[in-house]
Amino acid sequence: MDSIVKGKINSIQTLGTLDGPGVRFVIFLQGCNLRCGCCHNPDTWELTGGEEYSALEIADKAERYRSYFGKDGGITVSGGEPLLQPEFVCELFKECKKRGINTCLDTSGSLLNEKIKELLEYTDRILLDIKYTTDEQYLKYAGCSIERPLEFLEYVNGINIPVTLRQVIIPTLNDSCENVEELKKIRDKHKCVDGVELLPFKKICKVKYDKMELKFDFDRFETPSSEIMKKLEDIL
Repeated sequence: MDSIVKGKINSIQTLGTLDGPGVRFVIFLQGCNLRCGCCHNPDTWELTGGEEYSALEIADKAERYRSYFGKDGGITVSGGEPLLQPEFVCELFKECKKRGINTCLDTSGSLLNEKIKELLEYTDRILLDIKYTTDEQYLKYAGCSIERPLEFLEYVNGINIPVTLRQVIIPTLNDSCENVEELKKIRDKHKCVDGVELLPFKKICKVKYDKMELKFDFDRFETPSSEIMKKLEDIL
């Protein structure tokens, strides 16, 4: 029988290679509790909108692409913020586990409750955004305290789910050696973290903001040079 829990989905990418290990079937959920200055998906912010699907419908869609997954690939749920729809993601991941499909959660880690803890029981890997390493920047440019993702990471560390930390590098905000040194300390403090990805800030999303008649405040920042990115990656 089909699930009564429906997920609000913004879009689906069938053969993603940037959202977790291997080739992934990527679901972008509708709704986000943060307002990050560098956000590439402003169309996912509002909980209204998107199309509704059941967990079984999405699992069936993913099943069609499993021949592309190989030994490392699987399904990734991103957003928006997938932790705003924990019951749906939990049902989806349960169904994926029944079918032997690897599950990955792409999140800001800004929420944690009992429903989310249940969802994590069926999560094989987490891509966790650590957007900045100071509380001041988190509050100003993301909309929450740094304590939220750190609390989430602490919990995940306790239940030993593999984590890849991710950070978008934005010139003049977090492109310093000091910032990456702090990120390195966060990595080294948590045994569950087995990788860190530094992603160069890009402005290709500006067309979305223009189309939605939204101001893209981070238009004033440039893309970091390959030299800067290599220097920061060398620290890690």
